[in-house]
Amino acid sequence: MKSIQSSFYIFKLSSIILLAAINPVAAEAIKNHSDLGATTQIKESRDRVSTSARDLLSQEKKQGDWEIVRAEETFLDTETRRRRDAGRREREMYFPNSPVSQFPNQASVVDLKQNDLSGTAADLVAQGVTRVTGVQINQTESGLELVLETVAGSERLVPLILPEGNELVIDLLDATLAFSIRNGVTKLNPAPGINRITVNQADENSIRVRITGENQAPSAEVVPGGDDLVLSITPESTIAEQEPDEEIEVIATGEAEDDDYYVPDASTATRTETPLWDIPASVQVVPQEVIEDQGATNVREVVRNVAGVTFADSIGNRAERFNLRGFQAEQFLNGIREDTVFSNRTQQDLANIERVEVLKGPASVLFGRAEPSGIINFITKQPLLEPYYNLEFTAGNFDFYRPSLDISGPLTDNKKLAYRLNVAYENAGSFRDFIDTERIFVAPVLAWQISPDTEFTAEFSYLNDNRPIDRGLVVLSDDEVADVPLSRTFTNGEDIEYEQTKVSLYFDHRFNSTLSLRSAFRYTDLNEISTDETDVEPIELLDDRFLTLQQFGTDGDTENSETYTFQTDLTAEFNTGSIQHKVLLGLEYAEVDNTFFSEVRDAGVVDIFDFDVDDIVIGDEVEFVFDGASDISSFGIYLQDQVTLLENLKLVVGGRFDTYTEESSFLGEVTEAEADAFSPRVGIVYQPIQPVSLYASYTRSFTPVGGTDVEGEPFDPQRGTGLEQGLKLG
Repeated sequence: MKSIQSSFYIFKLSSIILLAAINPVAAEAIKNHSDLGATTQIKESRDRVSTSARDLLSQEKKQGDWEIVRAEETFLDTETRRRRDAGRREREMYFPNSPVSQFPNQASVVDLKQNDLSGTAADLVAQGVTRVTGVQINQTESGLELVLETVAGSERLVPLILPEGNELVIDLLDATLAFSIRNGVTKLNPAPGINRITVNQADENSIRVRITGENQAPSAEVVPGGDDLVLSITPESTIAEQEPDEEIEVIATGEAEDDDYYVPDASTATRTETPLWDIPASVQVVPQEVIEDQGATNVREVVRNVAGVTFADSIGNRAERFNLRGFQAEQFLNGIREDTVFSNRTQQDLANIERVEVLKGPASVLFGRAEPSGIINFITKQPLLEPYYNLEFTAGNFDFYRPSLDISGPLTDNKKLAYRLNVAYENAGSFRDFIDTERIFVAPVLAWQISPDTEFTAEFSYLNDNRPIDRGLVVLSDDEVADVPLSRTFTNGEDIEYEQTKVSLYFDHRFNSTLSLRSAFRYTDLNEISTDETDVEPIELLDDRFLTLQQFGTDGDTENSETYTFQTDLTAEFNTGSIQHKVLLGLEYAEVDNTFFSEVRDAGVVDIFDFDVDDIVIGDEVEFVFDGASDISSFGIYLQDQVTLLENLKLVVGGRFDTYTEESSFLGEVTEAEADAFSPRVGIVYQPIQPVSLYASYTRSFTPVGGTDVEGEPFDPQRGTGLEQGLKLG
């Protein structure tokens, strides 16, 4: 297909109202079609067409076979006229099976050919909106294949393709992105000669695709067939290699596996899907491709990919806790806090984790109480709209084996109801004596697309984890590690059982192109179950040789923690003049109820250099009782504005106000603590050239402090301040 300079576009429609600016020759051509039911008004102006592109393109296909070909320098709307005035660039529209006619020497001409076209203007109202449920970007021999997946039986997408400098802009009218990709898709350097592809919701009922070439705009052709829209994208370097009249062969390929480790967007830093180079903070994302390719089976193996993360106290090999920039990092699941007083005493299973996002620096502006280190946010896998089945089996040293299952797909023909199920079982020994683990994890997800703008998702997970306590190596008084075998433990190997149940509900609704709502609720229940033989732990080292042991536990639940969390975010996108805003208003309420009970017994004294498990003798007498509870409630409200001052200059400003109360009891003594704090953030991003992003930010954090001063007043919360400057290369 040859290019048409400063020319028109080809439309394949069912009904149309044409208010065109054409010369008398064209007017006569239209007049001859007397069977056109809708009245057509012809004006003598060549500068505008009063009917917008949306009115022309959003009509339902009727019986008939007709085409409109080329009206030179006739522009459909204000945006098109703006592009003409900016440089009278070339414009083309590609439709399946539509021929192109050229009139290089004629004035404005509209040629209508029809077999059966009837109806009035009322018949031309747009019928329905097509929902794009997925985006595939596959590399081909000639360039790229862009696939926009749609629900079977929906209206076919009709692209309006407009070259603009070194960009190819593709508008899809009467189309909307599904919630799973509502915040857009971005891919950098997807193929030689193409720098970037973005797919975003342009307004309430249209999608815009931008494809950036290195020096010139790539070309695009529609690949016919199927319900999905498939575009063959060819970079300008490939076009230059073709002879002028040589036919370009379009090769349709199957789905290609995306092995790109780079993730351009993240939601943790702003609670909105934002390109990493637009965020004034240090954010690292470990995607699923890295997790799978490294064969990671625990979070420690994932976060080792993130600079600055170190391992913290694991509470006897039960939990996974990490430090960032010298402070303990808070952990979140889909943006909801995970690590309350006891709920971090189980290790997060990776079976249902899509990616891990790590935000460094104070994060209280959006996440409330937290150390100034940063946060680790786990993003779960979501249902897919195409059948997916994956069964894996992993085996390793020390009798490690782990089968896992991941299946997903639609439950209804219209794909509005979909599921995903992740199941994993793990059994492993250790190089440490008497240490073995057994885990069972089940996590189903159900997603219901209530309407194109409304989605409800329900997630459930159950984890059962059995393992003994292992406090690690013995350190002597001179800070040297005792010269004993690394495999030696000072425990009887009796397991402690942990049961964790989570129910998460998510509701998303888009009111219009400007306003959207996301609400979330989570209930978490964690139980630690022990016996009077479990949890033997070292207490004190005497004379750098003899270790006193104690046993903690009872028959039944030792610890229980219940957490209720509610979040809601309201997002508004609008412009004030030439300045773009993305405003986030949110609130969060959480309540945590903890109880713990444990009896302490003497377990004897052992020689660390000559240890035998039979040396552990648990006494019958209870030495001490731990009996306590705590009730924590917190409330936060936050506001954030992501401001685009210029294309390469962005500003993020925001603040959050939190209140926190805690009532604790231990052996009958009750203490209370209260705190409130305001946490601001200001950040700026400047991008002098495309791959470079410079940023600076000021942020604050707060952490409640338990206890009271000598006058009985609660301590003020601990505050953290972050001043950060950085450079990113995209």
